[in-house]
Amino acid sequence: MAERALRGTRLGATSYENDRNTDLAPRQEVTYDCPGGHRFTVTFATEADIPTNWECRYCGDNALMVDGEVPHEKKAKPARTHWDMLLERRSMEDLEEVLAERLELLRARRREEQEHMGASAQERQSA
Repeated sequence: MAERALRGTRLGATSYENDRNTDLAPRQEVTYDCPGGHRFTVTFATEADIPTNWECRYCGDNALMVDGEVPHEKKAKPARTHWDMLLERRSMEDLEEVLAERLELLRARRREEQEHMGASAQERQSA
C-alpha cells in the first residue's frame, strides 16, 4: 500500500509539511544601494550580524548598506612586483651588464641566421 502512495512523487523534492504551528525567526530587511544606481533589499535574522557590503544582485558590483557606515579601508602593503624582488638581489649596474650580454647574444644569433639565410639563397640561385 505504501508503495502505491509514493508512486508519482519525487522523494525529497517536495515537503509535505505545512506552515501551521511553526514560528519563524524574527527577521529584518536591510536595503543596499549600488554605485550603478540599483537599490535592493536583503532579509536577515534580527540576531544576525549585518554586513555593510553586499554584492549587487543586478550588476555584481559592491553595494553599500543604506544609512550604514562606510567601511574603513585596511592598510595593506603594496604588492611586490617581479621588478622589486629583482632589485633586492641585484644592483642596477649588474642588471645593465646582464642586459648587454643577453643583447649581444641575441644579435650574434640573428647575424648567424641572416648569414645562413643568405648562403641558402645563393645556393638556390646557383642551382
